[in-house]
Amino acid sequence: MAFYALSPEALDDLLRIQEFIASDSPRAAEKVIEELFSSFEHLAKWPRSGHLRNDLTGKDVLFWPVGSYLVVYRLRGAESLVQIVAVLLAARDVPGVLEDR
Repeated sequence: MAFYALSPEALDDLLRIQEFIASDSPRAAEKVIEELFSSFEHLAKWPRSGHLRNDLTGKDVLFWPVGSYLVVYRLRGAESLVQIVAVLLAARDVPGVLEDR
């Protein structure tokens, strides 16, 4: 089984998501964050679960949808590490955000 690690940018993404949702409903924010962390654990168990999105980026990353969000990750160390690169609202400018990550 692989492990997962959050990039500093992905951690920032999670904090922004939590703060935004919590301003309306702290319980809903907690639920979304729990769903996202469950998806990270899923990806650690099955690292190739995601899919390429060449329409969004040419980078060597995979995408995994979680509700309205996209978990963007890459595999490292012969797939023993799932590095979470970004957690983005699917409606955002995903190519623009990923350009610097």
